[in-house]
Amino acid sequence: MAVVEVRNTNGVKVSEIDLPDQIFNVPVKVSVLHEVVRMQMAGWRKGTASVKHRSDVAGSTAKLYRQKGTGRARKGDIKSPLLRGGGVVFGPDPRSYAYKVPKKVRRLALKMALSSKLQTQSIIVLDEFALEQIKTKAVVSVLERLEVKKPLIITDQKNEMLELSSRNIPGVKILRVEGLNVYDILNADILVLIQPSIKGIEGRLAA
Repeated sequence: MAVVEVRNTNGVKVSEIDLPDQIFNVPVKVSVLHEVVRMQMAGWRKGTASVKHRSDVAGSTAKLYRQKGTGRARKGDIKSPLLRGGGVVFGPDPRSYAYKVPKKVRRLALKMALSSKLQTQSIIVLDEFALEQIKTKAVVSVLERLEVKKPLIITDQKNEMLELSSRNIPGVKILRVEGLNVYDILNADILVLIQPSIKGIEGRLAA
């Protein structure tokens, strides 16, 4: 097991903790991480692009003029795709881009993402992150003492003080254990684990 320092909010070492190898020491495969991140990003796509087809355009369905005898091209109604303002033939319709990869692959990718942060020494474990009141300045002061920028802070349960105090700080993101995901782990410069959250991560990824 990897041994990591546990610090307080002043950046001072208070103890040590063992991180389980089956979660934090997994061989990292870029292809697996790429597959899961693509899945996440595909699910975020809005898919709202849309056009009006022939049946959606307002207008008469009457033939513009008779078929023969005018010397002009044969035309149907005014909603024809050949005419300006008519329907679009092969335009996009609203759709979902979401797809799923197997649950085992998603769980493995999460372990790989955590392992990659440990391998690059980008994990900090805090004993707690307690705030007396909702105050952005207090969170900024802690992050400055820890010398971290663009952190992803993982809590074991709802911490309203921390979540509200950090929401206006650029680059800072707070997630609970159940919301932990590959994209946010890889996107953060530093992964900050509140010590009780490690048990929650073990419980979620034990299988």
